[in-house]
Amino acid sequence: MRFRLLTEPDVRAVLTMDDLIETMASALERFSSAQVVQPVRPTIAIAEDAFFSTMPAYVRSASPSGEGSASLSGERQAGAALGAKLVTVFGGNTARGLHTHLATIVLLDPETGALLALLDGRYITEARTAAVSAVSSRLLARATASSLAIIGSGVQARSHLDALSRVHRLKQVTVWSPQKPHRDQFVEQAKTTMGSDGGQTGVRHPSDPTPGIAAVDHAGEAVVGADIIVIASSSTTPVLESGWVKPGAHVISVGATRPNHREMDPALVARGRLFVDSRQAALVEAGDIVMGIQEGRFSPDHIAGEIGQLLGASRIAGRTSDTEITIFKSQGMAVEDVTAADLAYRRAVEQGIGTELTL
Repeated sequence: MRFRLLTEPDVRAVLTMDDLIETMASALERFSSAQVVQPVRPTIAIAEDAFFSTMPAYVRSASPSGEGSASLSGERQAGAALGAKLVTVFGGNTARGLHTHLATIVLLDPETGALLALLDGRYITEARTAAVSAVSSRLLARATASSLAIIGSGVQARSHLDALSRVHRLKQVTVWSPQKPHRDQFVEQAKTTMGSDGGQTGVRHPSDPTPGIAAVDHAGEAVVGADIIVIASSSTTPVLESGWVKPGAHVISVGATRPNHREMDPALVARGRLFVDSRQAALVEAGDIVMGIQEGRFSPDHIAGEIGQLLGASRIAGRTSDTEITIFKSQGMAVEDVTAADLAYRRAVEQGIGTELTL
């Protein structure tokens, strides 16, 4: 059995953030319209700060009548895909000089079940997470949103700056994380990236000024007045207070994906109009939601809907006013990984990238 091996550099060579934003919009819509078979991910606890999850998904092809899924740009995404991501999160890896999140994606032929490709999943996880957040922000943030606050300075902070700069004309970016050297390094790298490429392929025109990027000494200082707030932290307790968030802001929470972890003030979760990627998973995995329900702050009906329900023919209401706070609680889904891996595989075959091996 022959298959293609795609390393992280291979995957990076064939996937662009603009492609991923459109592809993730299609994946989210297909999931919420029952075109995806995907269980809530089984997770094995290894230690207090370490776990292993398996994330399988089967994405059905579009119907023969052409009623397929549409991306944000209207492009049809009709192909079937089958595969699984194996992901580990080991908090102690930082001290070892390793990424805390590591992943491998197995892509299978949806017609035969044969192995098609084995792909690095770390970069796909990094990039598709930010692309999904960009979809949420395009749909839920105010059209005039121009300021971004980021809590965190790791790989997700960097990828979210890249993705969000492609769907908004950002004028100001402010970042905070607990360690000053890390946030200062983030700012220096971001200035270089934004000045050379960031935002020049999305809504931002090459002649638009590069947004101002600054690090601050307190999370509240970063957040106050921001139109869009990204929490990309490893914290297990709230790092964003409700009182810091102005009316009309859009909040994106990508950390705290375990049922006993939270990174948002529970009062903020109760205050905002709440959206998720998967309702079923959020009610089991997302501590910001699970604990809020357990504490009697709100019921499961507080979830206004899935991001995929804001797309497609049967759309639900998103933002209902300019003063409403919208929240996207991201858990990450197998369909996102498998769809991104399928795109990377098809591009790699077209371009002759990767290594063909025999199993």
